[in-house]
Amino acid sequence: MYKIGIDVGGTNTDAILLDHNSQLIYSVKSPTSLDIKTGIEKSLQQLLEGANIDKTKITHAMLGTTQCTNAIVERKKLAKVGVIRLGYPATASVLPYTAWPADMIDKLSGNYAIAHGGYEYDGQLLSALDQQEITKLLEEWRGQVESIAIVGVFSSIKNDQELQVREWIQEVYGEEFPISCSSLIGSVGLIERENATILNAALCKVIETTTQGFVQALQAEGIFDVEVYLCQNDGTLMSIDYAKQFPILTIACGPTNSIRGASYLSQIQNTMVLDVGGTTSDIGVLQDGFPRESSVAVEVGDIRTNFRMPDIISVGLGGGSIVRVNGNIITVGPDSVGYKISEEALVFGGSTLTTTDIAVRLGLADVGDSTLVAHIDEAFAKAVQEEISSLLEQAIDKMKTSSEDVSLVLVGGGGIIVPEKIRGVSTIVKSEYGGVANAIGASIAQISGQYEQIYIYSKEPREESLKDAQNKAVKQAVLAGALEGTIELVEVEETPLAYHPENATRLKVKVVGKMV
Repeated sequence: MYKIGIDVGGTNTDAILLDHNSQLIYSVKSPTSLDIKTGIEKSLQQLLEGANIDKTKITHAMLGTTQCTNAIVERKKLAKVGVIRLGYPATASVLPYTAWPADMIDKLSGNYAIAHGGYEYDGQLLSALDQQEITKLLEEWRGQVESIAIVGVFSSIKNDQELQVREWIQEVYGEEFPISCSSLIGSVGLIERENATILNAALCKVIETTTQGFVQALQAEGIFDVEVYLCQNDGTLMSIDYAKQFPILTIACGPTNSIRGASYLSQIQNTMVLDVGGTTSDIGVLQDGFPRESSVAVEVGDIRTNFRMPDIISVGLGGGSIVRVNGNIITVGPDSVGYKISEEALVFGGSTLTTTDIAVRLGLADVGDSTLVAHIDEAFAKAVQEEISSLLEQAIDKMKTSSEDVSLVLVGGGGIIVPEKIRGVSTIVKSEYGGVANAIGASIAQISGQYEQIYIYSKEPREESLKDAQNKAVKQAVLAGALEGTIELVEVEETPLAYHPENATRLKVKVVGKMV
């Protein structure tokens, strides 16, 4: 039995092969292609040629991809979205798409309606649904929208109205029509939850193309009977069908893969992780073997959202970062030669001074031809290294929860540029396979399920609420592809809502299980 893990980064696409004991058999690193699909196919081909194994014994294949993130940032390949907000007339003063970039609204069509429905903060009915109103709206939108986002006021307390509208849409548009319900995606906060739901709806075509491309790439190499998974941004996996429902959960899965891979390679459950790629460095925190989750609203493509995201700081510093001198001022990045490093860096015969060239000049790395950087003044190279240290120190300080020095696990192909000592860091842990930690993280991950809702303990006792939330989280994990008998509770988070008079609490439960 073998497992394949592939992670597509901005600079490199990494592919690894693990045996039944999760031991690394073979790994490859190749430049990420412009269309991404070609890079996956090339990495897969190199991996199977180098490993020389019986392909029929490959049972699982996992993919971590930046496709959804890129689609939002680049405003490409997005679906036309219709937004139905259930909250008329109470929410009419702040319309959907408020504070969105104009170019993004144009891409998504800007179709929206505020319909009757929604709840008060204590679960009381705001207004009843009107099926005729929804049906008329759907007839108007026919042919204009490719996906629909349903957003109910305080659906985080009661979501039956969202689910009812979903049924009505399926009756009119068919069972296969992509529909996103906000109660299953975002957290408390109408506008941020609505924004996350709209983005999720917009990604339906991107995720379809991505999953089909991955399956086709596997089949082209003669790999047919395998379980295929995509990586989520909490360091776990999900089935293709689940990913098609919640494509937004793939956003930022790259850094979380690296954090999970770092934990596996270092055998450390609680530490800080620095993942240095070709273009950026991502810093995250391991808590009990999983990435720490962000507690604040996160912007995705200049759009404020509140769905689950890892607590990550990204710095424009990588192995391909361009080094410049302006008078006495040295700058490193944030621009990078990216996947063209093997053509443009000095050590590979190019004409652009990069951080990799500095690392080779100082003897930190042995790549390319060191004679091509021998002319670089050593004092200058050390000054550049000081600038690199300063960038990393500032980012690490932002992630700390105390002033004490921290232990750091270093992974990523660009890790060669990191100095041996960084102020504020007590020890730096490295691994022989740190360069492909992201692909390892993708392949060793479990399946997760998460459920979040506001419960009113005065009406539904705490124990019953916990049991209900856990059961719903288990259902999510099973939908994502977990074996029901292996699912266990890993996290419970309770946040009392001070403004609520009846002891209301936001309850978030997370479970994980083994893959099928």
